[in-house]
Amino acid sequence: MDVLSSRIILRPADYASTLAFYRDGLELAIAREYPGGTVFFAGQSLIEVAAHAGSGESSSFHGAIWLQVRDVSDAAAELALKGIVIDRPPVQEAWGLIEMWVRDPDGVPIVFVEVPPSHPIRRDSRWSAE
Repeated sequence: MDVLSSRIILRPADYASTLAFYRDGLELAIAREYPGGTVFFAGQSLIEVAAHAGSGESSSFHGAIWLQVRDVSDAAAELALKGIVIDRPPVQEAWGLIEMWVRDPDGVPIVFVEVPPSHPIRRDSRWSAE
C-alpha cells in the first residue's frame, strides 16, 4: 500500500469555536477551505475541522495531536496571552522531550513538543558509531 497523504479529521460539537481555536488560537495556516470545513497545515500533516457528519456532541477522540514547536515555553506564553488554558505546563519528560498539554474546545488533547538539541531525534545516528 502506498500512503500518499494523511490528515486528522475532527468533527466538533461546535464548529465555530473549534475553527476559531485552530485558526486564531493556535494560528495554524489554512491549507484549504470548502463549504463546511477548513483544512490546516500542521507541520508535515494536516488537521481538518469539518462541520459535516458530526454527532453534535463533544469528541470521544482517545488519541492526541502532537505538534512540534521550536520553543515550548514561547508557545506557552503565546497561548496564555490568548486565554488558552494550559492543562500541563512545559516539563522535560524522562524520554528527553519537553512537553506541554492543552485541549481544544471538544477536549481533544494537544501536546506541544520541543526536541532539545541533544535528543536522539535530532542526532544523525550515522555519525554516532565513530
